[in-house]
Amino acid sequence: MAIEFELNGEAISLDVDPNMPLLWAIRDIAGLTGTKYACGKALCGACNVHLDGQPVRSCAVPASIAAGRSITTIEGLSSDGGHPVQVAWREFNVAQCGYCQSGQIMTAAALLERNPDPTDDDIDLAMSGNICRCGTYPRIRQAIHKAAEDKS
Repeated sequence: MAIEFELNGEAISLDVDPNMPLLWAIRDIAGLTGTKYACGKALCGACNVHLDGQPVRSCAVPASIAAGRSITTIEGLSSDGGHPVQVAWREFNVAQCGYCQSGQIMTAAALLERNPDPTDDDIDLAMSGNICRCGTYPRIRQAIHKAAEDKS
């Protein structure tokens, strides 16, 4: 079945089983591998993408959910890595192993769209569903505050 939607600002049609997880449609069919597979159970946040601007766990939603909607992946956040969250991530050396980072960045970017001046509590609440095995949470919070400053 062809599913038509917008992927990173471009109209796309993917011929996939409508029940295929959106993650696999993005990675295997569309060829965008920045979105990561980790737990496969919507528990860790590594696979977060934006669906109409809201973060969703792409491993746990069917590709059919994208029909007629807009999906943004880490590749679509900024063509040159210049999104304020990406810049702050590099400035604060947030990534260690880096595996969770695309999901972390996508969640942080959505937070700043909803709340351009988040408190520590706002950040902790928004990011609480994203697991970082390396424990870079203090740097994640610093980077989000810096991105908020740079965005304004």
